[in-house]
Amino acid sequence: MRIKTLLTQAAFAKMGGAAKTVALPHTWNALDGQDGGADYWRGIGVYTIDLPNPTEGYKQYIELQGANHVATVYCNGRELGTHKGGFSTFRYDLTPAMKKEGNVLVVTVSNGVSEVYPQNADFTFYGGLYRDVNFIEVKDAHFDLLLDGTDAVFVTPHNVGKTRVDLFPVNAEGCMLKVTLKDAEGNVVGEAETAAVPHAHVLIDVKNPHLWNGLADPYCYSAEASIVSGEEVMDTVTVTYGYRSFRVDAETGFYLNGKSLPLHGVARHQDRLNKGWAISKADHEEDIALIKELGANTIRLAHYQHDQYFYDLCDKAGFVLWAEIPFISQFIPGQAAYNNTISQMTELVAQNYNHPAICFWGISNEILIGADREDLRQNLRDLNELAKSMDPSRLTTMAQVSMTPMDSEHNFITDVVSYNHYFGWYGGDVEDNGPWLDKFHAMHPDKPLGVSEYGAENILMWHSAEPENHDYTEEYANHYHQEMLKTFAARPYLWATHQWNCFDFAADARNEGGVQGRNNKGLITYDRKEKKDAFYLYKAWWNPEPMVFVSGGRFVNRGPDAERNVIVYTNCEEVTLVVNGKDVATKKAEDHKIVFEGVVVDGENLITAYAGDVKANEIKLCGVAEHDYSYDLPEGNEGANWFDDPELVELKKAFKYPKGYFSIKDKMGDLMANPEASALMGQMMAAMAGGGGAGSAMMSSMGEMSEEMMGFMKMMRLSDALKMAGDAVPLKVKLQINQALNQIKK
Repeated sequence: MRIKTLLTQAAFAKMGGAAKTVALPHTWNALDGQDGGADYWRGIGVYTIDLPNPTEGYKQYIELQGANHVATVYCNGRELGTHKGGFSTFRYDLTPAMKKEGNVLVVTVSNGVSEVYPQNADFTFYGGLYRDVNFIEVKDAHFDLLLDGTDAVFVTPHNVGKTRVDLFPVNAEGCMLKVTLKDAEGNVVGEAETAAVPHAHVLIDVKNPHLWNGLADPYCYSAEASIVSGEEVMDTVTVTYGYRSFRVDAETGFYLNGKSLPLHGVARHQDRLNKGWAISKADHEEDIALIKELGANTIRLAHYQHDQYFYDLCDKAGFVLWAEIPFISQFIPGQAAYNNTISQMTELVAQNYNHPAICFWGISNEILIGADREDLRQNLRDLNELAKSMDPSRLTTMAQVSMTPMDSEHNFITDVVSYNHYFGWYGGDVEDNGPWLDKFHAMHPDKPLGVSEYGAENILMWHSAEPENHDYTEEYANHYHQEMLKTFAARPYLWATHQWNCFDFAADARNEGGVQGRNNKGLITYDRKEKKDAFYLYKAWWNPEPMVFVSGGRFVNRGPDAERNVIVYTNCEEVTLVVNGKDVATKKAEDHKIVFEGVVVDGENLITAYAGDVKANEIKLCGVAEHDYSYDLPEGNEGANWFDDPELVELKKAFKYPKGYFSIKDKMGDLMANPEASALMGQMMAAMAGGGGAGSAMMSSMGEMSEEMMGFMKMMRLSDALKMAGDAVPLKVKLQINQALNQIKK
C-alpha cells in the first residue's frame, strides 16, 4: 500500500548565503512581499531536506505541491528535473538516487524573471516551497505518479448516471484493476474490474445518482481504484467526484441540473498577512467559511491554480468554480513562453478534472493590456482547444481587460466571456457599467457575458458622508457596491459576476490611499480580522438568513448635515432604529438599504436596530460641531500623518467643487469638449510634457494610446489622471488647476 510522509522542515538559504532552519511550507517573501516599494526579493532560494530512509521493496517519489516559479530538484547530488510553473503539483522518481540511509533532497527555487508566467501582474509573486512537500512510497505496481501531477484516476459521469473511470497504472502487467464507487455515506453503488493495461477504463451505471447541487446540496461520491495482484493489493487511490449537469444561456444565465442559478460571487487570492502564500489548512477553511457567510455561490480562483485542499473544500461547500492559469497581463513572445502556457493549462485541467465544483476553465486574464498580435491570438486558440480536448464536459472562459473592443476576436475564442470593468473607480462613473453591458449584449445577443472583476479601494481609516470616486473611503466603496448590485440584479443575462476581491491582498508595487504594498478592494481585510461594511451589504443581498447591520461604526465623529445620517443594510422588509435606547424611526428597506436621516445628536450616541427578533450590531457615534478632517485623504498625499500638517489641512479645505462649474473631479472627455476648459487642459499638458519626469512620460504615453484606451482615458476624471503623474504635479499645482477650472461654466 501507499506510504505518504509530510516533510515539515528544511535548511534554507538564498543562493550563496548562509542557511537557516525553516518550517515547510515556506516563502522568503512573507514580509518584504507586502510592505510596498516594489522591491521584494526575486532570486534563487535553496532548500535542503533530509529524507526518510527508504522502505525495502518500495519505490520512492517526491511530491511538491507548489514551488514558485521554477524549481530544480536533486537527490543525493543527482539532478532529477526542472519544473516550470509555480502553482501546480509535480513529482519526481527518487528511487534510482536513493541510498539505504542519509538521503538528502535539494530544491532550488527561483521567482526571478524568466519565460514562466506570470511575470507582470498586480500581485506579489512569492518565492519558495509554499505548499506541502510529501515523500511517497509505493510498490512497483502503482498508479502513475508522474502523470502531470495527478492521481492517475479520472472519473467522468457521462449522462449523469453512466460513469466512466479512466485509470493509468504502471508496472502492473498481469494485475487486475478494481473500481468501487461509493456514495457520501460509504455505501457501494457500483463496482467493476478490468485487466491492468497502461490506459484502462471501466463503465459503471449508477442508478438515480444523488446530484451535486451547489450550496443547496453539495453531494459528493468517491471512486476507490486498486491494483490487485492475486490476493495482494498493490496500490489504492481514492478520488472525490460528483454528478451534475450545467449550461449557460446567453439570455438567462447559468443553469445547474436544469434549474436557473444566477451566479454571484467573489474572486480570491491565496495570500495572507505575514504569511504570503505559505498558508495553512485552517487558513483555507476560514476563507471558505467567510465566503459562505457572505452568501456567494461562485468563486473565481484568480489568477492561477490554487491548493488542492481549497478545491476539495469548495466541492464539499458547493461553490461553482472558475479555475484558471496565470496567462496574465503581458504576453511574452517566443516558444518557451508558449510552451509554459500549454504545460500550465495541461496540469490545471488534469489535476482538477475530478472536482465537481469546477465548471469553467479560464485561459487568460487581461492579456490585452499589451498590444494585440497574431501569435497571442493563436496562443489563446490553442489553449482553448487544449482545455476542450482534455475535458469536453466543461466550458472555457477568459477575463478581458476593460478596453478590449466589443467586436474583438478575443471575445469569441472561448465558450463564454467576461470583462474586468472598473467604471466608477479607474475611470467613468459606476452608472456607466449597465449601459456598457447592455450595449455588448445587444451587439452579441448569442454570446454569454459576465463580469469577472469589479471593485473600489476600501480603506478603513477614510470616511465621508458625501463620498466620491477615489476618496478611498469606506462609504464610497459602499455606494459603489450598492450600485453594482442593483446593476446586476436588473440584468439576468449575465452568466456570472465576480467581485474583486473578497480579501485585501499584497501587491508590493502599490502605494495609494495611505497604504503601501496592498490592493485594498477586499470586502475583508488582509489579516481576515475586519469585515468591512460592504461585506454586510453583500450579505444583505446574497445571504437569505435574516440580518440587520448598522453601517458606519468606524466613522465615529459626525459633523453637521448628512454626517448625522445612519445607514442600515438588511434583507428584512423593514427595520426600527434605536438611538440611545429609544426607538426613533421604522422604515422599509429599498434594495436592502435604509437611510435614517439626522438621527445623530450632539455628544455620544449608542445606535442599534432591529427587525422583529433580528437584532443588529451596536455602534457608537459622536455628534461634533464640524467635520473631522482626520477622516479625509487629501489630494496628492498618501495619507500618512497628513492631518498633523496644518498647511495640508488648509490646502485640503481650499479645494472647491461648485455646481455648474468645472473642477478636477470632471471627466477628461467633458473638459476636452468645452473650448475654454480644453484650452486650459492643453496648457497644463504642455507644461507637464516640458517638465520631464513622470508627468512628461504620462503625456507621451497618452499620445501613443489606442483608440479604446483613449476612450477609457476620456471617461477618467482629471483628478485620477493627475494621480498617474505622481509627484510631478504637487498638491499646490492641483489646487491651482482646480481653482482655474472653477471659473469656467459648464
